[in-house]
Amino acid sequence: MIKVKTLHKKYGPVEVLKGVDITFKKGKITAILGPNGSGKTTLMKSILGLVVPQSGSIFIEEKNILGQWDYRSQISYVPQIANFPGNLKVIELIQMIQDIRPGALHHKRLIETFKLKPFLDKKLAALSGGTRQKVNLVLAFMFETPLIILDEPMAGLDPVALILLKDLIAGEKAKGKTILITTHIITLVEEIADKLVFLLDGTVYFYGRVNELKEKTGQINLEKAIAAVLKGTYV
Repeated sequence: MIKVKTLHKKYGPVEVLKGVDITFKKGKITAILGPNGSGKTTLMKSILGLVVPQSGSIFIEEKNILGQWDYRSQISYVPQIANFPGNLKVIELIQMIQDIRPGALHHKRLIETFKLKPFLDKKLAALSGGTRQKVNLVLAFMFETPLIILDEPMAGLDPVALILLKDLIAGEKAKGKTILITTHIITLVEEIADKLVFLLDGTVYFYGRVNELKEKTGQINLEKAIAAVLKGTYV
């Protein structure tokens, strides 16, 4: 379980998180949605320890993790933009991550799943954006961790790879893992998410099941429900 309490974060004069309070249930998939600048990535990076908030607390399994680092070994992370060294080959990057973080179990299976064998000896700078994203997914999912954080993991993926990723996420949930995900693919949220967090101007505007938001906005699908929120027709 992850508990975020009164989290505040500013970048200069801009307040990105304004007292966020939320609890992410263990073993569930929670989608974090909101317009650009709403604080989604900042919230995720605060949980990861990549952003230090001005005030507030974050607890993982009852342990306050702010200022700590050892808990990160229990997290797998797919960043929105992965900046790999372009001069490295794919296999060299995978081996480097294995050396830095021992315990990789599934890299061979994932390489097969995403059909990356033909690219292992190619330099990362020569790969398409979608292929680099597949490498990014291998690096995250090759470790067994109880918490998975996915920031726009579908970016650049073709339809076949998207289906493979959805199956991968479903398999990780079946193991009892806690998964946080941001995505602009609303149909995916409806398909896989147990809960939905909607951030607006740095605050939690809604937290609940997808169907609850549709019911409260009087809309038949999630895209229209979110549009109703953004237009101010639902309070």
